[in-house]
Amino acid sequence: MVYLHERTWWKEAIVYQIYPISFFDSNGDGIGDLKGIHAKLDYLKDLGVDVLWLSPIYRSPLADMGYDISDYRNIDPRYGTLEDWDTLLHGVHDRGMKLIMDLVVNHSSDEHQWFLQSRSSKEHPKRDWYIWRAPNFDSSGQKRPPNNWRSVFQGSAWDLDEETKEYYLHLYVSKQPDLNWENPDVREAVYDLMKFWLDRGCDGFRMDVINLISKTDGLPDAPISAPGEFYQPASMYFANGPRVHEFLKEMNEKVLSRYDIMTVGETPFTHDASALAAYVLPKNGELDMVFHFELMDVDSPMEGPQRVPLIKKDWTLEEFREIIVRWQLYKRDEGFWNAIFIENHDHARAVSRYGNDSPQWRALSAKMLAVLEITQGGTLYVYQGQELGMQNFPRSWSIEEYKDVASQNYWNRIMKKRQEESGNQNVDMSDVLDGFAHKARDHARVPVQWDASSNAGFTTGTPWMRVNEDYRTWNAASQLEDPSSVLAFYKRALKLRKSHPLFTYGEFSDLSNGHLQVFTYLRTLGGSHALVLLNFSEEKVHFDLKGVENLDTYQLLLENYESQEVKSTKLAADGRVFLRGFEAKVYISG
Repeated sequence: MVYLHERTWWKEAIVYQIYPISFFDSNGDGIGDLKGIHAKLDYLKDLGVDVLWLSPIYRSPLADMGYDISDYRNIDPRYGTLEDWDTLLHGVHDRGMKLIMDLVVNHSSDEHQWFLQSRSSKEHPKRDWYIWRAPNFDSSGQKRPPNNWRSVFQGSAWDLDEETKEYYLHLYVSKQPDLNWENPDVREAVYDLMKFWLDRGCDGFRMDVINLISKTDGLPDAPISAPGEFYQPASMYFANGPRVHEFLKEMNEKVLSRYDIMTVGETPFTHDASALAAYVLPKNGELDMVFHFELMDVDSPMEGPQRVPLIKKDWTLEEFREIIVRWQLYKRDEGFWNAIFIENHDHARAVSRYGNDSPQWRALSAKMLAVLEITQGGTLYVYQGQELGMQNFPRSWSIEEYKDVASQNYWNRIMKKRQEESGNQNVDMSDVLDGFAHKARDHARVPVQWDASSNAGFTTGTPWMRVNEDYRTWNAASQLEDPSSVLAFYKRALKLRKSHPLFTYGEFSDLSNGHLQVFTYLRTLGGSHALVLLNFSEEKVHFDLKGVENLDTYQLLLENYESQEVKSTKLAADGRVFLRGFEAKVYISG
């Protein structure tokens, strides 16, 4: 069989993302840890996982849940020790799986020794390891930040250091100062820490906001896209900057190309296909693939050049489908490779966003979304709890339950603005909480629901974050005993993906013909064909497969409705298909 793409282990892998603090707590302190992950390795192997991706476990003050790193070569004591990591790695490798780490090098923690030295004096050799600028002054002589850039997490992207009287840049929270990648010493320090983990046995990296490491020369003011506010969205000046590809080519040459590893870059603020392809096309020698967020942003409204992730926008299947089809077809002949995901630690639960989490439809729509994922070309990613159909927590939860800095900062910014505009301290924030109930990152961060015991079996202590109260009836233990559960379905679906290379490597043809409720497509590899039918609505629908050749040769391979009835495993000769609410079917030929 002729493959358009060279076959490699990382293309065919099922990658499972672990958010360690919420995965499983082994010692009763309420925080998930490395020993907890080790305890669940057999569960993950049984699920069909090939690669574990750990969100940051390095030493950190946890200003942004570990994405603020104070020591890149050590494990945070909350999670364990380097020895625990070694034990975990051996357990992973012994089961034939691999382990990749989160690489967070656009910024460090302000408690990292590099930054402590950098801020200690303008003359310190590490001063220009970070991005420092003199203040501007307003008409009254008051210090102002060097430009009007808004932090991703609200407010100014600059903080004043009172000792040296200069501002440092932080695209995220003030405790996450941006590293100065223009400095070759910084780059070499990053390459050294990467080699530290690779030489220890790590199998690759997911690279956090890696497209932000090069900023536009001069750091110009952003155009006004949020009228009435001083700080403006500025991603056009810090995403995909002038030297980003130079830096990544250097990283690949000096580090990545010397190991048999996988790499995936996170590339926010970027929907342009050609901009993303530059990171991935094999001829460029940079990364294996990137996470793009066009699909994840389909339900987020625009504010100037950027999306507002905490506000819900209605979306249509036509929009959703167009994004997937475009990326499935994009530059396949040049080797562009997709990262397939619909959940991660930065987004609410997929069944609550793209499916229907009501009792009637939750399991069916979670399974339908599983079929969507396992039948797309690229490397497949599953986020912890996704295989259980975990849903968003209830709208009744108060703002105090939202632990994420992005949620808290956005809430405070909107509340302050409304208080100033109304002259009243008691302002209505119910619409903001409505948005959070749909979109907040917090939904992905509640503890995994392992069983029906207290705290969902996540911990014997007090969990760091409240557990979703549906855990008594919706958990891994009960689903392991139920052959019709979401978990059982995921196991079957992942096994089928692995046994049919056409899902990973095959050609993609959209057959939906503009249908408002159905997404239908054909996957082809050599003489093998798979026909995928997905109903994204509660309604019963009919669909016409006219134009598909040799319908009589297709056999039913996978479906999400469980039934004891004897039913046809063939397609009707006239191509007419009937689908029930959120029904998914996969047929195969050849």
